[in-house]
Amino acid sequence: MSFEQRRRELAYRARYLLNAYPAVYMPIARARHGGRPDYLVRRDTELVIEGAARSGNTFAVLAFASAQERPVRTAHHTHAPAQVLTAARWGIPTLVLVRPPLDSALAHMALRGVTAGAALSAWIRFHRRILPARDRFEVASFAEVTGDFGAAVARVNARFGTSFGVFEHTPENEAAVFAAIERRNRELRAGRREPERDLILARPTAERSALKDRLREQLDAPGLAGHRAEAAGLYGRFVGEPAPVR
Repeated sequence: MSFEQRRRELAYRARYLLNAYPAVYMPIARARHGGRPDYLVRRDTELVIEGAARSGNTFAVLAFASAQERPVRTAHHTHAPAQVLTAARWGIPTLVLVRPPLDSALAHMALRGVTAGAALSAWIRFHRRILPARDRFEVASFAEVTGDFGAAVARVNARFGTSFGVFEHTPENEAAVFAAIERRNRELRAGRREPERDLILARPTAERSALKDRLREQLDAPGLAGHRAEAAGLYGRFVGEPAPVR
């Protein structure tokens, strides 16, 4: 592992360790992102949409917004257990997006250039930390986010007594959300020179898919059997069904 790879790995592990603890993460995040009311949960936040990175967060946030008749104060995209735990403690309606662990880990490996062990550990820590608060938030699987997101919003309304607009998951509405994602991607790419920037887009790309194919062998290593088993168990406790077999 090169010095740059080691540095990236250490930074990744540190981030996904610190963001698991509200007392540590929230003050730091408020100091850094205090000017972004849509980032961190506040007392007047109406809905938190969170999940581990690469869990359909961008699609869910934009799909939700497209179905509302008025601006809704949301918080999203920290990918931090601390955000979910803070929202749960305050009684803020919260929707947690859960992607199968091996798919999520592969996406992280491709995105961040980290090892399979680090990516799986991050997924496990996120879900292990929020599990005690499971009865205080709603869950949507990745398949539901990408196939019937409106059903997840309807459950949020039923659980929390809210009246958010429900996304109609038609081909036309889905295409409109992906178009919005593309506009967001162009804004993120603006002014950047790194060719690998395409790997972070919030929708599949041919380059990222090819890279993930090369990384699967690392994720299937015998030494990670314990991690894979723990992650599969956590997935089942959140979604109520076994993790899909790749």
